[in-house]
Amino acid sequence: MKRYIPDWFISGLFLMILVAWLKPGIGMDLQPVHLGLVIDIGVVLIFFFYGLKLDPARLKAGMRNWKMHLAIQLTTFLLFPLLILLFYPLLKGTNLEMFWIGMFFLAALPSTVSSSVVMVSIAGGNIPGAIFNASISGIIGIAMTPFWMGLFLTGAEEGFDFSHVLVQLITQIIVPVVAGLFLHRYFVRWINRHLRKLATFDKIIILLIVYESFSRSVMSGIFFSVSWLALGGLFIAVISLFFIVLNFTGWMAQKMRFTREDSITLQFAGTKKSLVHGSVFASVLFSGISGAGIFLLPIMIYHSFQLFYISVLARKMSKQV
Repeated sequence: MKRYIPDWFISGLFLMILVAWLKPGIGMDLQPVHLGLVIDIGVVLIFFFYGLKLDPARLKAGMRNWKMHLAIQLTTFLLFPLLILLFYPLLKGTNLEMFWIGMFFLAALPSTVSSSVVMVSIAGGNIPGAIFNASISGIIGIAMTPFWMGLFLTGAEEGFDFSHVLVQLITQIIVPVVAGLFLHRYFVRWINRHLRKLATFDKIIILLIVYESFSRSVMSGIFFSVSWLALGGLFIAVISLFFIVLNFTGWMAQKMRFTREDSITLQFAGTKKSLVHGSVFASVLFSGISGAGIFLLPIMIYHSFQLFYISVLARKMSKQV
C-alpha cells in the first residue's frame, strides 16, 4: 500500500497562512524587496504565459460542440453566482457579510485549466471539449469576475476604487493575455517545453499572494473577530456548494441527453473553480482592503476539496469504461 504524500502546493498554502499568522508583514515595508512589486510582476507574467499557451486555431475549432460549451459556461458564470445571491438578503449588514463576499468571489471565478483537463482525461471524458472550455473560461472570467464583484464591492468596502481596479485589470491582466495570444505562434515550442516550470512559477506567485493577503488581515486584527464556529460554517457552505453544482450538472447532462464523454466534461469542468485566477484577481480587486485574507478562504477550501474528490471520482469512472 502506497503512503499518501500531500501535494506540496496545498501544504504550502497552509504554511503561508501559518507564517502570516506568526510573522505578518515580511517584505511589505519596501526592504529589501517590496513583496507587492514582486506579486504585481508575477501576475503580469502569469497572464502573459496564459496568453502564450492559448492556441487561437484550437479555440476556433473547439466551438462546434456549442451545447456542451454553453452549459459549462452558464454553470460557471451564472449558476454559481445565482446560488450564492440567494443568501445575500439574509447576510447583508451582518458580521457574516464578509464571508458571503468570499463565497460570492468563489462563485464568480472561472474554471481551472490543467486539473480540469487531467481529470476529464482520467475519467474518459471529452478531452478537446475540456481544453476548449478551460481556456475560454479564463478569457470570459477576465470580464465576468470583476463585473460580478463590482456590483457588491463598490461603495460597500472601504478602500475599493473601481477606476483604479479597472486600470490594474487592463495593465496586469488584459494586455498581457492579448500580447501572449499575438506571440503564441512564435513561442509555442518554447512554451510546450517549459509547461511544468511555468506551472511551478504560477504556484509560487499564488503562495506569495496568499501570504500577503493573510498578513494584511492579521495586521488589521480582522481574524481575531472571527469565531471557529463561523469558520466551520464556511467550510460546510463551500462543500455543500460543490455537491449542489456537481449533482445539478449531472441532472442537466441527462436532460440534455449528452453522451457519457460530454456528461463527464460538463460535470468536471462545470464544477471546477480556479485558485490561480482567484489569487491574482484578489491581488487586484482587494488591494487596499484589510479583509482580503477572509475573501480568499472559500476558494482555498474549494480548491483543496475539488482536487481530492474529483480525482477519486475520475479514477472510479475510469474503471467503469
